[in-house]
Amino acid sequence: MVRPDQAVCPVSVPEHLVLSVVTGSRAYGLEPEDSDVDLRGAHLLPLEDVVGLRAAEETVTRSWTRHGVEVDLVTHDLAKFCRLLLRRNGYVLEQLLSPLVVATSPVHEELAAAAPDCLTRHHAHHYLGFARTQWRLFERSGELKPLLYTFRVLLTGIHLMRTGALVADLTRLGGGPPYLAELVAAKRHAEHGAPPADGPDRARLERDVARLTAVLEEARDASHLPETPGADGLLHDLVVRARLATRAGSTDERSAPSASSTT
Repeated sequence: MVRPDQAVCPVSVPEHLVLSVVTGSRAYGLEPEDSDVDLRGAHLLPLEDVVGLRAAEETVTRSWTRHGVEVDLVTHDLAKFCRLLLRRNGYVLEQLLSPLVVATSPVHEELAAAAPDCLTRHHAHHYLGFARTQWRLFERSGELKPLLYTFRVLLTGIHLMRTGALVADLTRLGGGPPYLAELVAAKRHAEHGAPPADGPDRARLERDVARLTAVLEEARDASHLPETPGADGLLHDLVVRARLATRAGSTDERSAPSASSTT
């Protein structure tokens, strides 16, 4: 099994890679032995590509296979990445703060430092919506994966609202029903399998999901997180400085997005 830091890329990746991190089941503590590697992050379009007439890749998607494991890379231009952060997008926030870093840069460090000022109580809406989508998928498919994703996003949202800290790994989050460890173990053995026959029945699952949904709503209402993000000015300045630093001959070492490792 290939480790995320061994996901060497034989195809072209964005020239100015700001950050690349592992997301998906590997980041959630739910990966089976043959799990794909999902890489997400940000790149920086050169100044000439933004002010000129040529169409540039604001979102880059690349796929390849390494040691028999499929690797998928998706990155957004830094400006789009920052706009998503300011729109209370929990998925992008999880990418920014992922501990599973494949490639980083000084710009990544500045983004991460700004993350607390991107948080609002309205991030709860992202997690509530994601949970509803995953629960409906579980109801249709009966598969374990969307069921565990439902619990994962609810518990991540609750923890975020209560503490202001983001934890995406389900195995590191408390407050879930006692059978979660059993379900996680089953998921690691079968990516698209059903819950164990001797596990909780559908009625209990529905009650527990409804309970955690209510807990997240209460945590949102009681949260000390602000109503609006406060990092818009800081992120604007960062995008401008980083973009200007892509000009030939720039010596701005703080802003230049030179990744310390690559995919």
